[in-house]
Amino acid sequence: MEQGELFIQTENLFERLCSKGMLWKGFRAVKANGGSPGIDQVTVEAFEKHLEKELVQLKTELESWNYKPKPVRRVEIPKPNGGVRLLGVPCIRDRVVQASLKMLLEPIFDPEFSDSSYGFRPGKKQRQAIEAAQGYVQEGKEHVVDIDLSKFFDTINHDRLLMRVGLKVADKRIIRLIGLTLRSGVMTEGSVQPTREGTTQGSPLSPLLSNVVLDELDKELEKRGLSFCRFADDCNIFVRSKKASERVMDSVSLLLEQKMKLVVNREKSKVALASAVKFLGMTIVCGMVTISAQAMEKANLKLGELIPRGSSKVIERSRRLQPMVSRLGELL
Repeated sequence: MEQGELFIQTENLFERLCSKGMLWKGFRAVKANGGSPGIDQVTVEAFEKHLEKELVQLKTELESWNYKPKPVRRVEIPKPNGGVRLLGVPCIRDRVVQASLKMLLEPIFDPEFSDSSYGFRPGKKQRQAIEAAQGYVQEGKEHVVDIDLSKFFDTINHDRLLMRVGLKVADKRIIRLIGLTLRSGVMTEGSVQPTREGTTQGSPLSPLLSNVVLDELDKELEKRGLSFCRFADDCNIFVRSKKASERVMDSVSLLLEQKMKLVVNREKSKVALASAVKFLGMTIVCGMVTISAQAMEKANLKLGELIPRGSSKVIERSRRLQPMVSRLGELL
């Protein structure tokens, strides 16, 4: 597709966003996803009770540029290996706008994303990423460059992100609206902190924006003829020798830090044989996929919490195990 053709298609996106029909679709996506309220404590159910009024108000505010996203509510989720993951919960009305934006932008960006990118994409699954990684190892590319990005979502450079969105979206009003969303701030313990970098984990738009950022990495790896699998910010590159893996680690780290303004976690990043690398909870040993020791330990701990001694509640608890069993079934 020629650049001129793409710009013609995207120059009136803002009018499409502001239509009540598009905002209604955005609400439907928010309702399907569920979740807790933002800082205004308005639930999905409460928003839906006055849906017509709320959507008309949103439409009016957007069209008059009186719309201002509220700060997100900070939530800390413990990580299995220690530390916390910082999430942000936007208000329902802001989630409606973001979900509507995602519906408009995804058909523009997703078709041009790399085939080796698997996270947060329609029709892509973790199982496909693991099978691709397994295929590379079976080809003899058993040396892995395992790159860990430190606090990726929290360190995304706003200017570079908006620049990359602007390469495919001609409507500058959409760029401005995304900028307002990125800079909406975070409320922690009653105090609002500005957000000068990063995109909120927990917002409907964040997964797509993260892929827009890391598509630059994907395109560079493809240009170099490298085999890789990326799921969100989890990226493994597969090469045939230790020397090549060390060289790739140095050059890609330089790209990420100096050009893309991201931070490589030097302590967690490594070059190693595939059998010593965990990818999406799996390890590839002798060309075969196995559940990593860390993922198995986490599953055992969860099972211990859910299955009580005495077992009078086993049937009830087994229902809570179904998502875990289903996920393992997808991966294996």
